[in-house]
Amino acid sequence: MRSVRKAPGELDEERLVQLVAKGDRAAFEELYRRTAPWLAVRLRRRCADEQIVAEVMQETYLAVWRAAGAFAGAAAGGTAVGWLWTIAARRLIDAFRRRAHHAEPPPAAASRTVAPAAEEEVLAATVGGDVGDALRRLAPELRQVLQAMVLDGMSVRETAVLLGLPEGTVKTRARRARIAMRKALA
Repeated sequence: MRSVRKAPGELDEERLVQLVAKGDRAAFEELYRRTAPWLAVRLRRRCADEQIVAEVMQETYLAVWRAAGAFAGAAAGGTAVGWLWTIAARRLIDAFRRRAHHAEPPPAAASRTVAPAAEEEVLAATVGGDVGDALRRLAPELRQVLQAMVLDGMSVRETAVLLGLPEGTVKTRARRARIAMRKALA
């Protein structure tokens, strides 16, 4: 019997990663075509600097090409897209750390008024009314976790990676945020 090989466009992302592990450039190109727009949007939600987003995208796909063999897939309870986001989130955190390490605030920065963060402005436009008010009153560390898990739809593991926290801390903060939201909306 002769096996018929499917075209990369007909395969799911997990199978594409498996083919990338074997050095299949067409599978890598198809994986990139499918996931790069989605990944860029997700990264832009976390970082407004296009240069950093482009750098993280490049580092992410380079890591995918090099480490596709390490992807455990559904056997470990993960998905290819989740694995890709985990790599990207780690690269973004690394980029933030590099930037913070090399950046020195200008002398006049201490006297300037602080403008709301881009995420705060997006949050205000996205969630309004009593819910938006309650969300904005949360402590920043609770709001970050709730925003990542509820508004961005991330898992506990993805949120932990993105924020650089242990998974238990993410779970605790999510629980505290939900309790505070219930009290504020009662």
